Amino acid sequence: METCISPLPDVNSEDEVAGGALEKWPKRAFAVPPRISRGSVSGLTTEKFQEDNKVWAERADYYKKLIPTQNYVRYMNVIDLNAGMGGFAAALMKYPLWVMNVVPSGSAHDTLGIIYERGFIGTYQDWCEAFSTYPRTYDFIHADKIFSFYQDR
Repeated sequence: METCISPLPDVNSEDEVAGGALEKWPKRAFAVPPRISRGSVSGLTTEKFQEDNKVWAERADYYKKLIPTQNYVRYMNVIDLNAGMGGFAAALMKYPLWVMNVVPSGSAHDTLGIIYERGFIGTYQDWCEAFSTYPRTYDFIHADKIFSFYQDR
């Protein structure tokens, strides 16, 4: 079971916070997570994190243009099938909804710990297998690049 759990980084003293101190909510959702600032996830940098936030803020604004404003609030349960660093969930924070962030097992970067450090909920999933919740419980299914991820399987 240990291989399925996102481990906390080691600490050197009992006064040190495992992984690093986190900002208070809601600032925490946009602050650079300690796993990125400490370089714990290979290939992910502060610059990439900030760019990811910017991209998802722009895309969320575009989605809002596609969905009439009066109907936008009807989406309360959102699932992001390929959540990356949780930027889509952060971009939707101003709306009355929650996002289940899913990190596909076998993805290039293990970002579930980053999602947790941002204050969001998430899970791992192999989308070639059944998901543990009924898909119709989600009002909005976000599937950015998920089909490309599995195209050769």
